[in-house]
Order: sequence, then structure tokens, then C-alpha cells
Amino acid sequence: MILSGLEIKKRLGNDILISDFSEKRLNPNSYNVRLHNQLVVYDEEILDMKQNHHTRTMIIPEEGLVLEPGILYLGRTVEHTSTENLVPMLEGRSSIGRLGCYIHVTAGFGDVGFNGFWTLEISVIQPLRIYPNVEIGQIFYHTIEGEFEKYKEGKYQNNQGIQSSQLFKDFEK
Repeated sequence: MILSGLEIKKRLGNDILISDFSEKRLNPNSYNVRLHNQLVVYDEEILDMKQNHHTRTMIIPEEGLVLEPGILYLGRTVEHTSTENLVPMLEGRSSIGRLGCYIHVTAGFGDVGFNGFWTLEISVIQPLRIYPNVEIGQIFYHTIEGEFEKYKEGKYQNNQGIQSSQLFKDFEK
């Protein structure tokens, strides 16, 4: 089951934490999250799963920044979230999608117990000017049935900002 917006609000401070919560961003069954003003891009043209790649940081100015097709931009939400006993999920807002902007490639699924900022994997179909603090996506919450183990530690747990791929660590085992 997906939680309603009213249920999200009711659970705030208990099994849902959203920093800088604003009721105006609460929807019937989701909560809108905003784009932080930083983006990260990879320096290399060819990426290797076994390598820790160099990145550079870009700042989105108030007057906006034009994103180009063919480039993966890593961003993050302004909001820091934490979830207990629920499965958080992230999707782009339909208004963003209608401009040809994807906010995640495959990482829209959170684990029970996730704590951190959501890293966004942003790509565009055609050039698009974006702005900091725009409501770019929405988090929604599923209930979970049965016994489970909470996500306590991992490559992306308790992050403090944008994280590039940590897949290379899987090859170090």
C-alpha cells in the first residue's frame, strides 16, 4: 500500500523524517522534493564499473543552468530524509518529465531504514535550463509486510551530499 499525503504528515517525526518539511509540498500521496544547487559530472568520457572516477562540481546559479543531452548530471535533494518501517521511493514530477528531464536512471527505490539525501541521476532529452530549489521529484512511501532487516550500513547510507557510483567497491571483495 502507498501512504496518503495525510498519513505521511501524520507519521512525520516518527517513522518518516523530512528536513525542512513544508505542508505546501505535500501531495495526495507523495511529498515534493527540491533540487539542491550543486551538480557533479564525471571527468572521463568512458566510465569503468571497476574504477572510482574523478568528478567535478558545478553550481546551479539563480539564473539557471542549461543541461545538455548525453551528459549524466548527479544532483541531490535539498531535503534529507529518514524512514523507519516503510519503503521510500522517488519519482520525477510529471511536469519535469514533460520537459524531457529524467531525475533517476535506476535508483528510485530506497531501502527500509534509508537515511540521507537522495542522489539524483539527471539526464535530458534536449537542452533544458534548470534552477536551484525547483521541486523536481516526489517521494512516496510503501508499507512493508513481513519480517525485515533495516538498512543500517552501506555505500550510500548516511550520506552528506552527492555521491558518485561506489560500484567499484563491489569488485574489492
